[in-house]
Amino acid sequence: MNIIVCADNNWAIGYKNKLLVSIPNDMKHFREETTGKVIVLGRKTLATFPQGLPLKNRTNIILSRDEKYKVKDAIVVHSVEELLRELKKYDSEDVYVIGGESIYRQLLPYCDVAHVTKVDHEYQADTYFPNLDKDPDWEITADSDEQTYFDIAYTFLKYERKQKQ
Repeated sequence: MNIIVCADNNWAIGYKNKLLVSIPNDMKHFREETTGKVIVLGRKTLATFPQGLPLKNRTNIILSRDEKYKVKDAIVVHSVEELLRELKKYDSEDVYVIGGESIYRQLLPYCDVAHVTKVDHEYQADTYFPNLDKDPDWEITADSDEQTYFDIAYTFLKYERKQKQ
């Protein structure tokens, strides 16, 4: 299973239910990675999408504890256990966890690949992604050249969970 995130130097990912920064090339990268795949997200992340609707050309699976929560054109599950049962229907390489913070924290232990857009800046933030650089189970296996969008420098990093010896 994959996880995909854009984080700043402090592993911050959001502020007041919004992304910290919108970089067109990062959005393009996200679309290229996830189109035609399965995305897993929380109810609050879905609410930030245009009109609060599931993303097109993807299987949207929403994890929400609210048993009454329903979303047109999406699958809603109410626990990590129920989610894992649902995900057995799909190739794990085609599953992308896309946030928010609590979903990332709950599902990171089940993921083997993390696609991280690392922004070289420190933003005011109230939501964070776990720091993979300080986690001995993860290592960077690929990185792009530094890119810029106006004055924002960023790189695309691929982290992979180290195989148990």
